[in-house]
Amino acid sequence: MKKFRKFVSEYKQFGAALAVGLIALALDIIGSKNSGLRTTAHVLLITEALIMSFFLAKGMYEDIQDGSYGIDLLALTAIVTSVLLGEYWTAMITVLMLTGGEALEDYAENRAKTELTALLKKAPKTARLLRGRKTTVVPISELTIGQKIVIQPGDLVPVDCQIFEGRSSFDESSLTGESLPVDKTEGDELLSGSLNLEGVITAKVLRKAKDSQFEQILKLVKSAANSQAPFVRLADRYSIPFTFFSFALAIGVWIYTGDAIRFLEVLVVATPCPLLLGAPIGMISGMSRAAKHGIILKNGASLEKLAQAHTFAFDKTGTLTYGQPEIDQVITYGKYSRAEVLQTAVSLEQNSSHILAAAIVKKASDENIKIAKVSQQNEQPGRGIIGKMNGKEVLIGRLDYLLENVNAPSGFTAATASSMTTYVGVDGELIGSITFKDNVRNNSKKMLDALRKTRIKHILMLTGDNESVAKNIADGLGITEYVANCLPADKVKAIKDIDKNYKPIAFVGDGVNDAPVLVAADVGIALGKRGSAAASESADVVIMLDDVYKVAEAREIAKNTFKITKQSILAGIGMSIGLMFVFATGRFKPVYGAAIQELVDVTVILSALRAHGPFDKVEKLKKSLSR
Repeated sequence: MKKFRKFVSEYKQFGAALAVGLIALALDIIGSKNSGLRTTAHVLLITEALIMSFFLAKGMYEDIQDGSYGIDLLALTAIVTSVLLGEYWTAMITVLMLTGGEALEDYAENRAKTELTALLKKAPKTARLLRGRKTTVVPISELTIGQKIVIQPGDLVPVDCQIFEGRSSFDESSLTGESLPVDKTEGDELLSGSLNLEGVITAKVLRKAKDSQFEQILKLVKSAANSQAPFVRLADRYSIPFTFFSFALAIGVWIYTGDAIRFLEVLVVATPCPLLLGAPIGMISGMSRAAKHGIILKNGASLEKLAQAHTFAFDKTGTLTYGQPEIDQVITYGKYSRAEVLQTAVSLEQNSSHILAAAIVKKASDENIKIAKVSQQNEQPGRGIIGKMNGKEVLIGRLDYLLENVNAPSGFTAATASSMTTYVGVDGELIGSITFKDNVRNNSKKMLDALRKTRIKHILMLTGDNESVAKNIADGLGITEYVANCLPADKVKAIKDIDKNYKPIAFVGDGVNDAPVLVAADVGIALGKRGSAAASESADVVIMLDDVYKVAEAREIAKNTFKITKQSILAGIGMSIGLMFVFATGRFKPVYGAAIQELVDVTVILSALRAHGPFDKVEKLKKSLSR
């Protein structure tokens, strides 16, 4: 009862209509032998009906000015006709059910948006800025890159930062969907909005508040909460033929029978509520459900296009693979040992920003290789590094760069082009080479298999790597079509050149260089946790968990939502048309039609809310793939 009172107080139009109806009902019952009281009841009913008609007409006029259709025309006609024919209680029930339906729609929409708005409430506002040995609480907008902040247990991480000192566990569930705490230590990056669970952390600011990834997520969430899908507009367009059909049937029955009540009986069950309720509630429910799975959909249009996509194109590095090269082999030439080759390499690369340097440093650390001092060091970007170590000239880099300074041993054969390779030289002699590999993500193949089960027509891989590397990865994943040696512009062209029979197109990527193609595709999907802010902002869908399998989940949720939404709209229209023919027979009073139509509205709402309910199809897919 308490919840119902709160519901009535929040939705005042419905509350007012209900109050007038109850008062009129009491007067009508008490005045069964008193014509004065009954007349008063009828005056109340007429007044409420006329006031509601005024607001309906005003709303219709505003809708038409905004380019929308006057989809409440049927309801307005039913109310006015009821009053003119003296069917005051029919008018009252129509008003009550119309306002109740709108209130229920708002309530359902608010329920469906719960997960989407949860992130907004989590937005950090202040930070503990470290100045000397003291901390000062400041607005996060005042933080600058490089400043140090202190994060206490229970604090939200205010901006994207890197741990400078300390270690702790962090709850990232509201951001990524990851249910378990994540351990972080010195050197690890923290995502703004995550919750510190244990230790005191000192961290260095990496990005300003407005550029932090959490702020990008907030922009997407706000967009999602206020969006309307093209399918919703399609539902609005259904109202024109539906309205014409309803009026044609009502007028036809009136002319055929000569009974104006028949006209009213048809119209009271012809309200357009199924069109108004099904699409927005279904779409918002689906977006909310996706958010619960760590998937942020920018708007309903993105959900619809994802559901209908026939082609999925993937970036390779960082999407299908981890994007973190690891040492595959250390090959030696001549008298030098494996440890000496690795020591020379790490001593030269320890301070380099090259993508392969981190892998060399990690491997040397794992094998306890001692780093030697290098002097006169000179790095030539894109070619290699030269310096002096233990009185000898040492080099590392591309083969063509080394062969300008060293001699290749007899019988030397360059590494195959299917791997990334760097070469090491000492005092004019080529002493070894190091090959690297970019491992395929554990779930990439399962994700592709799951996507194929959703009946997509075409899978494509786009990569900047050479032909041999691309072929090896594609063959391992069962991808039959790929494009190698792609620059960002080449990826955009590849998307635009796809045959129209394979559209809409979804593209999945994670890097800054993926931003243009994410926009060019019909629906762009970004792996947002480890991907760039530019990719997340350009995308229509952001996967918050570092799990490529979420792409298959996003697709399945979108298809499920679209199916339910369409079912809800068409079922509502079908039931309304069926009721029109039933009430055209004249066997039922108009007052019953008004009440029954509201049952149709409630059915449509409950049907659309199925998109928000338990969703286990993806889990079933996972189980079937693991057998």
